[in-house]
Amino acid sequence: EIHIREPTEKEVNPHLLPGELLLCEASTVYKYIQEDGSNRGTYGKLVCTNFKIAFLDDSASDDNEPQFKNKIVGENDITLQCVDQIYGVYDEKKKLLTGQLRKYPEKLIIYCKDLRVFQFCLRYTKEEEVKRIVSGIVHHSQTPKLLKRLFLFSYASAAPNNIDGRNQTVMFDTLEDWRDELERTKGTVKYKAVTTNEGYKVSEKLPLYFVVPICISEESILKYEGRGIPIWCWSCHNGAALLKMSAFPKEQDDSTSQMQKAFLDGIYKTISKPPYELLKMDDLSSSLPSLQDIQTAYTRFKQLFLIDNCTDFWATDVKWFSLLESTNWLEIIRRVLKKAIEVAECLERQHTNVLLIEESATDLCCVISSLVQVMMDSYSRTKSGFQSLIQKEWVIGGHGFLDRCNHLHKSEKEEAPVFLLLLNCVWQLVQQYPPAFEFTETYLTVLSDSLYVPIFSTFFFNSQHQKDTNTSGESLKTQSGPFRFLTVWDWSVQFDPKAQAFLNNPLYAEKPRPDKSQRKSTRFKHQRQLSLPLTQTKSSTKRGFFREETDHLIKNILGKRIGKLINSSDEPPNSFREFYDSWHSKPVDYHGLLLPRINGPDIKVWAQRYLRWIPEAQLHGGGTIATAAKILDLMEQVQSLQVKMDEEHSQAISGDVHSVPMLRKSPRLSSLFPFALLQRQSVKPALPTSTWKDLEDEDDLVKRDDEFVDLSGDMS
Repeated sequence: EIHIREPTEKEVNPHLLPGELLLCEASTVYKYIQEDGSNRGTYGKLVCTNFKIAFLDDSASDDNEPQFKNKIVGENDITLQCVDQIYGVYDEKKKLLTGQLRKYPEKLIIYCKDLRVFQFCLRYTKEEEVKRIVSGIVHHSQTPKLLKRLFLFSYASAAPNNIDGRNQTVMFDTLEDWRDELERTKGTVKYKAVTTNEGYKVSEKLPLYFVVPICISEESILKYEGRGIPIWCWSCHNGAALLKMSAFPKEQDDSTSQMQKAFLDGIYKTISKPPYELLKMDDLSSSLPSLQDIQTAYTRFKQLFLIDNCTDFWATDVKWFSLLESTNWLEIIRRVLKKAIEVAECLERQHTNVLLIEESATDLCCVISSLVQVMMDSYSRTKSGFQSLIQKEWVIGGHGFLDRCNHLHKSEKEEAPVFLLLLNCVWQLVQQYPPAFEFTETYLTVLSDSLYVPIFSTFFFNSQHQKDTNTSGESLKTQSGPFRFLTVWDWSVQFDPKAQAFLNNPLYAEKPRPDKSQRKSTRFKHQRQLSLPLTQTKSSTKRGFFREETDHLIKNILGKRIGKLINSSDEPPNSFREFYDSWHSKPVDYHGLLLPRINGPDIKVWAQRYLRWIPEAQLHGGGTIATAAKILDLMEQVQSLQVKMDEEHSQAISGDVHSVPMLRKSPRLSSLFPFALLQRQSVKPALPTSTWKDLEDEDDLVKRDDEFVDLSGDMS
């Protein structure tokens, strides 16, 4: 039996951005709110534009505005780049939809890259409209595109007065930016910013400006299009530097490879003698998993969260640990963090320069160099510092966002979630040491979502050269000057000030405060934090997730799956272990070196990003939001007290105080906040435990203050 509410006659029209065109639409489409067996849902119009797929709810009212509203992408909007896979349901059977369709489905399921799942019933829609909307959605979101067909260009040409809001983020597109960074890290004595690549005469893959050791000549840079040249990333306080190098192709004839070897030997000799420190080289292609391994692991991992219905959720929940282990995603995160610690040890303790080598130096080099800087440089843990780091190492550094995110659907072979891997690793640090970061996990989640919003140029080019050559807008009649693209770092484009409050950490430690008691409480809290849905850390010992069992288990898995990648023993060398243990035995200096904990149970699932759309996985009054709610509430009280004090001094502030929303008023606050709209959670998860039965009987329990309610005891 289908619970249907009759559609209203009210006409709803999509909100279109500048340059956005309506391509096709279908009325009387039924969107399932929650596939829980009751088929509850709502009628509306399904539309497809050159920017997004959107469902316009007939019954939507402005009263249900979320506190954390994205101004560009609404809760029922899916940008075309965010569509992962589309399935049609024919006679209860799911079929992947690609290319031309002979028969049209009665139900459409859209899986998104931000892990949302949309289900639309088309039984009540006119046949002609079904054909148009289904073929339109499949064509515009799944077929290969030309770069200039991206909405990025339509938006930039229709909104030519865009202001490039830099927000203190260093963009690294000028020589001065690089010189300032050298000055900041005290690297000017041994390194220089070069203009050799102006006009891209060295290589189209390199940025216009970059930094090399002073002893490297212009001829050397020009000789092999920048390959074999150590490029500076960052200098440590003791003078040791982190460098990266694009390796020579392996398939070469003997004479060419001998010439290249001689060239490299000359370079190594030059940068290994004073004033330079000793040099340690690390070929990341042999010491870390391949991009193919990373892509395979992430593809398996994300399937655990693309849940169609609650039956599937509980079916996978029974095998949760084994399924999670078999994806290998958490193990890859652990290995990447371990590699970053090894590099930090060379720089910090051994005073050795580290040269990261990779074929293009634009994938794993970006991950490791960024992580090392986040761990060693407290500036990279501020919001503007982290954004500048992404600009320097990824955007200007030449990471191929267009290919790696497969934005144009050209080739799945090039696809790999390298940037997501970095964000997952940074999240581990953020949740282990919250006071060390000026930004929150919500900031990281929103940043991961922004990968698929094509009004910002930040994540939609493969290199600075590709962006520069496509910035000219002369081919469009609408404007004659160059495009003015937006940067993702202008958060005001997506969020108003109230929503932006969730991106900043109110507990950020402004000044170094090495405090033993603070560190102990942090450790205790994070051992108990949600690492898997509705599962206590305590109960996981039976399933091989604690240290005694993990080492043996991981070795077995590694032996079978990626044994060929591990040349050394899985146990870290003594100097590494000594460095790691020694650091962890001391109080944390939140503005000094930070080393992540990397033993088995310390590597957790980024719960907010991966579980935020799954009602069954929510913790009422739980998750990190419970803490955040109390802090924001306290901040509001402090602000109101400040207002009263000012009034007493006859300096009343007239309604100008930007108070943070008082979250405690919401009785349904849960770990899905601030992403999932609370009104959607109409059905509580049917957990067969006494705790949830009590909850079903006592509606007033959720209305009580959550502070002393511990629901974790009975969850399994």
